[in-house]
Amino acid sequence: MSDTPAPDKPPLHPGTWAATDPQRAAVIMAGSGETLTYGELEAFANKLSHWFRSIGLQAGDHVAFCLENRIEFLPLLWGCHYAGLYYTAISTRLNADEMSYIVNNCGAQAYIGSTATGAASVEIVPTTPNVLARLSFGDLEHHESFTDAIAALPETPLENRRETNDMLYSSGTTGRPKGVKQIADDAPLGAPDGVTTLGSLVFGLVDEAIYLSPGPLYHAAPLRFCRSTLRTGGTVVLMERFDPEAALAAIEQYQVTTSQWVPTMFIRMLKLDDDVKAKYDVSSLGHAIHAAAPCPIPVKEQMIDWWGPVIHEYYAGTEGNGLTYCDSEEWLAHKGTVGRAILGELHIIGGDGEEVPTGEIGGVYFRGGADFEYHGDPTKTAEAHAGDGLGTLGDIGRVDEEGFLYLTDRKAFMIIAGGVN
Repeated sequence: MSDTPAPDKPPLHPGTWAATDPQRAAVIMAGSGETLTYGELEAFANKLSHWFRSIGLQAGDHVAFCLENRIEFLPLLWGCHYAGLYYTAISTRLNADEMSYIVNNCGAQAYIGSTATGAASVEIVPTTPNVLARLSFGDLEHHESFTDAIAALPETPLENRRETNDMLYSSGTTGRPKGVKQIADDAPLGAPDGVTTLGSLVFGLVDEAIYLSPGPLYHAAPLRFCRSTLRTGGTVVLMERFDPEAALAAIEQYQVTTSQWVPTMFIRMLKLDDDVKAKYDVSSLGHAIHAAAPCPIPVKEQMIDWWGPVIHEYYAGTEGNGLTYCDSEEWLAHKGTVGRAILGELHIIGGDGEEVPTGEIGGVYFRGGADFEYHGDPTKTAEAHAGDGLGTLGDIGRVDEEGFLYLTDRKAFMIIAGGVN
């Protein structure tokens, strides 16, 4: 693959927009209004990429961080990209033992925390000996100040930058969580990826987009949609934490065009008093995307009645092996569906390993999406794959005559709270 993008297709990363419109807002914190421009984001990410090189990290190495939603989160992510590093965003809900397991399991050689999540960050220091250097936002014992560490480093880009990827941990049904590693293609920085292509074609993530992210950035969907927004030159409006009325206020204040939710958020917004819901103008919304957990049919009906036919649903996982999608009109005609396959071929496989007839229930498998592995766990990787390139997230469902998928169960039961297994 050539290192030079086609002349009519600029590389899809923040540096493209920093060069053409450095004062454009890249990230806005919804509550405080704190804003980071594309020029500032690019300088931050370049400095960080130089810091990674200064401690000996090379392309293909690994970084882990545990942070609350804060304005530095996304430029930190891009600093990893610019250095060609795989990166793991760790849930702030985890205790020190769980964090230590992930840091060691992913092979992180650098770790970044903050005072808001700091107690566990300090506690894992003696149990994560392979970490070469630790930074923090704020004063944490055994961590160097992030600001001080990068202050004197250059804002110029590294040479010969290549694409990389996140490696997030899928909540395990039993035992430890599983690190999902999608091997990055040997492509130049800014080569199109699947989420960005999907976001541009289906969800309105283009350079005029104002994308509201109400969920924690350690989740796959918020992280990847925010990353794609910054690839295409849009503005991310990042909520410090979800609050139902504050979310409506942010849509009105920032004229949000695209947003991503889990059904729990819909339920909490619907429970607001009618006069509160009527107070905010949400007409700027063109795409309200939801996934991550089953949405009760009455809840989705009420959301479409309230916001109009702007509700879009998809079914996918951190693994990226396939994706189904439906818009409001399709869902109203097939209530309860999670859509038709638009990434990968959808197959329903019975217990005998053979495809079942239309309408019958079986395991939900995809063929032709991203290849994935559970890091360091060949047994779990094998369990998630069947012959002839088929991969599954462990769900059970059926497909109707028009190809719409309906989920019915999981092979292993779990509790889903706020979109988190």
